[in-house]
Amino acid sequence: MTSPRLHDDKMYRLLRDGNIDEFNARKAGGEKPDLINGDFRGMDLRGLDAAGLDFSGCYFRHSDLRGTDFSTSNLEGASIHGARISGAYFPKDLRPEEIALSLTNGTRMRYSSRG
Repeated sequence: MTSPRLHDDKMYRLLRDGNIDEFNARKAGGEKPDLINGDFRGMDLRGLDAAGLDFSGCYFRHSDLRGTDFSTSNLEGASIHGARISGAYFPKDLRPEEIALSLTNGTRMRYSSRG
């Protein structure tokens, strides 16, 4: 299993620094972040435009994800242990049981994002 990592990617750093609005603006301008296996533990990501982003293998332990729309994001192998997820949308192929297991036990979420 890959451990969470801190990226050198500029877009990832914006999120780590809490600059959600600037991240969203750059994303809207066409910049593509490298977020795979990223460490987002304990972060407040409310307001994040997560559409189409690849969060595979990411750790969101105790993060605030309330209201985030992950419906078109890749969350394969991500963990949301103890995260605040009220009002969050998840990919339709991600079963509620996977979300619940990850939220309560820290397991990595599994589903098929390709079909």
